[in-house]
Amino acid sequence: MLLSAAVLIISCSKKDDPTPNNSTNNPTPAQPKLIFKLYFDSTLTRLDNFGNPATIPAGNSAQSPRFNHMSAHYIEFAQDSLTQLGNGFIAYHGQETTAGGANAVDFDQAVIKQHGETFYSLPLSSVAPGTYKWLRVSLTYQNYDIDFKAAGSMYTGTLASFVGFNNYITNYTINTQNVTVNANKLQGYWGFETIIFSVPYVYEGQTAGTTVPNPIASTSPVPAGSCVVTGDFPTALTITGNETSDIIVNINLSTNKSFEWKDLNMDGIYEPSDGVNPGDTVVDMGLRGLFPTWQ
Repeated sequence: MLLSAAVLIISCSKKDDPTPNNSTNNPTPAQPKLIFKLYFDSTLTRLDNFGNPATIPAGNSAQSPRFNHMSAHYIEFAQDSLTQLGNGFIAYHGQETTAGGANAVDFDQAVIKQHGETFYSLPLSSVAPGTYKWLRVSLTYQNYDIDFKAAGSMYTGTLASFVGFNNYITNYTINTQNVTVNANKLQGYWGFETIIFSVPYVYEGQTAGTTVPNPIASTSPVPAGSCVVTGDFPTALTITGNETSDIIVNINLSTNKSFEWKDLNMDGIYEPSDGVNPGDTVVDMGLRGLFPTWQ
C-alpha cells in the first residue's frame, strides 16, 4: 500500500535560552492536500451494474446493513466517460502480494476506516492538473451488522465481506472472533459472527457475484471481479496546480439494501438455517452505488 509516513521532530530548549527559534517564528506553510473521506448512506439510490436504479428481483429480499468500517484498494479520477480504467489520474493504489500464489490485495496492509473518517490524503501539488468528471474506487473489504432469524428469534450478526479481485488474508477479526486463513480468497469470500445465548458462532462462505455499479460501462468498462465502482461528480472537479487550501472528496457509497438473499418463504427476514437446510442463501453483498462530491 502506498502510504506516506510523517515523523514529528520536537525541538526543546532551556527556558532561559535567549536564542530565538527561527523555525518556530517562521513556520513552513502547510501544503494543501487532497483528502478522501468515506461515507455510508442507506438513503442513496440503489443501482445495478450499469448505474440504473435497481429493484429487488422476485424471490429475493434485502436489507440495508449497518456499516462498521471498510477498505478500498484503488482510487482514480477520470476526465470523462471515454477515459479508460488506468488512464486517468491514479490517486491511490494499495499494496499487493503473491504470498498466496496469484497476485492479490495484501489485506494485512489494507487501510480500514469508519464512516466519516479520512481514508487517504496526498499533497495537491502531486495531482495532475485537469478537470475530472468521474471517480473510480476499487472496494476490497466491508464490515457491517445485519439482522437475521434463527430458531424463531431475531439476532444481530457481523459480516466481514471481501470484495477485492483477489485477497491474500493471513487472519482477520470479524467482531470479537479472529479467523485464520493464510491463503488467497476470491471476491465474495465472507466470514460471519454472531452470539447466541452468550456463545459466539463463526461461519465462512463464498458468494457467486457482487454488484459493481458503473454508469459508463458501455464506454469505459472495468474488468469482471475488480469491484471498481464508478460515480460522477455533480460538478466536475478542476485541479489547477495553484490551490492554496485543501480539497475534500467525499466517497459517498450507497448501502441501500445492499445485503441481498434468496428468500425461501418471502417473509423479508434473513433466515440462514431456520427449518430448512441450507435456508436463505446470500446472493449479493456489493455496495449499490458511488455518489462522490467535493468541497
